[in-house]
Amino acid sequence: MTEKTDSRFTKGADAVLSIPPNSSIPIAYHPLFGPHNDLLLLELDEKLLPDVINQRVSLRGQSDEDAVLCTQSKTYAIKFVGTSNSVFLVPPSDQFSVNEEGEDPESNAASVLKVAPGTMELVEVAPRIDKLKLLLSENTYKFDEVNEIYDSGLYQWDDLTDRVQASDEELRSALRVLSAVEINGYWRIIDQKYMDRILSMLINNSLLNDWSLNALNEDEVVESLVKDGFSRVIAHHCLEVYGSKTNGESVWGLDEKRVCVHFARGILSSFGKMKMESFMEEWARKVPGGMVVSFEMLEGEVLVEKLGIQSWVYGFSVSSLPSDPANRFSRLFQERSKWDWKDLHPYIRDLSVPGLTSDGLLLKYTRRTQPTANSEPVFTAR
Repeated sequence: MTEKTDSRFTKGADAVLSIPPNSSIPIAYHPLFGPHNDLLLLELDEKLLPDVINQRVSLRGQSDEDAVLCTQSKTYAIKFVGTSNSVFLVPPSDQFSVNEEGEDPESNAASVLKVAPGTMELVEVAPRIDKLKLLLSENTYKFDEVNEIYDSGLYQWDDLTDRVQASDEELRSALRVLSAVEINGYWRIIDQKYMDRILSMLINNSLLNDWSLNALNEDEVVESLVKDGFSRVIAHHCLEVYGSKTNGESVWGLDEKRVCVHFARGILSSFGKMKMESFMEEWARKVPGGMVVSFEMLEGEVLVEKLGIQSWVYGFSVSSLPSDPANRFSRLFQERSKWDWKDLHPYIRDLSVPGLTSDGLLLKYTRRTQPTANSEPVFTAR
């Protein structure tokens, strides 16, 4: 006596998976055959399978944006790729089952639920973080914050992951680049005038207490700033922005370059374009004693313009530029129609596009000219 086989098993994907090599299986329409627009095929690289299977991925994007897929560390654009071949979707035997009265229970035909017109593919892309700065700049944290009431423009971590198309790791990295800090559950950018105020107070307290700027005791610094009216969170943030730990967990040293760049930005923000000599004199006067200014510190922060025999300097910070390469180069060529390599390099070295080298970026967005073999190359817009 031959045992009858369960029809749901023989008509499911199991039947297709069990086909021996160099053999075939008949196919038939599934009783629920249709367009099933809620079912899409996604082609994955093997290295992404564990993240997808273990639900460590998320789709991010607003209704007016093309969605991206994010793992913990990377961002992928989702591309639809059509196919001229017929791609049959055969469901597992325990899904989409119906009461198929009158059918041959021993039929082993694979039941096709849908004919897919193509597949979705993932392409690694740079995180889209320009929106992050726009969001956090809506309400920067100011000294008189306690008197302000905000109905909108404040964002918690979940708000940022919902609005910014970047993986968690990429988003945290971008927050560090922006020197953002979490205050009362909301991520904030501290107003530049407020940062100048607290840094100046820290330096002043160091002079009054005879503290070395290279060996600041964390507890002493924080307590002194709290007495001066700053919160502990902001006091710690000041140390993290302008210093680094030098000995164990509680000793900090101010970073000479970061402190000097801060004062250079402040001077140019107040005076605008300045003669080089006047700027260097004012800059050297502003920084704390013992720190030595060097114009090389300002790569990617200022530009120099020649007017006759005079050199003038003005602020033009890479941190203010778009992170998207197309918009970055567009903004650069709005500022200058021609760039020498030594001036251009500081403004593009932070660009990172998966699958595209720095030379590839230059080839895509610029034209290179070099009058002689020994002259410096000059770049213009493509």
